[in-house]
Amino acid sequence: MSLTETSLFADRTAAAGLNDLTNLPGATHATRVTADGAGWLASAGPYPRSTLAHWRERPDAPVVLPCGTAFDVVGVPAVFGRRMLDRLWAEGPGSGPVAVHRGRMLLFAAPGTAHRLPSLLEWEDFGSRSPAAGRGRADGVPPLLCHGNGDAVTVPAPVGGPGAPHAASRWLVAPDTRRPWLPGPEILLWAAVRAARSAVRISIFPPPDQDAKVYDVSRRR
Repeated sequence: MSLTETSLFADRTAAAGLNDLTNLPGATHATRVTADGAGWLASAGPYPRSTLAHWRERPDAPVVLPCGTAFDVVGVPAVFGRRMLDRLWAEGPGSGPVAVHRGRMLLFAAPGTAHRLPSLLEWEDFGSRSPAAGRGRADGVPPLLCHGNGDAVTVPAPVGGPGAPHAASRWLVAPDTRRPWLPGPEILLWAAVRAARSAVRISIFPPPDQDAKVYDVSRRR
């Protein structure tokens, strides 16, 4: 990634609020992978001892790990992913490990999620579509990249290097146990639909004109 691309990436993630997630309601999480968390990540690959040995020598090195065994990964655009995290932490059960890689947020999910989530989204959209409006509840959900069995993802380094808060690959919610809780497809579907609704509310209600008159319509009968 060039210097210009890195700068643009940093601007996008700052605008999305990804450099500081401490203001997520109810969120208490680590941004550095613990030894137990590293063990869990390494267990996804065929040679976990080799992965751990590599990290002992180069703790700031990302690695590519297969999905489908220890975890699946759902990739979403960074801004929409932040809205999903807001919903998960404010109104839901929280999230599993979360990373950022080259402008997309990676939500670590339970194995099998990548297979089921696209079907659930399609059904949610079809089942809720209004004949009059022609829109469904999932219309505002951007394309999700679901990585499951047979896929692999780049996992950020356990320890961030220089400039880690703005790095192109880094942890937002790092794994810190041998068995981290992982959301399933139903929970991520719920979060995506709620995030899409919040985006619609933001777009249809622009900032009020400071000089405009305000009328109290609550007394109408």
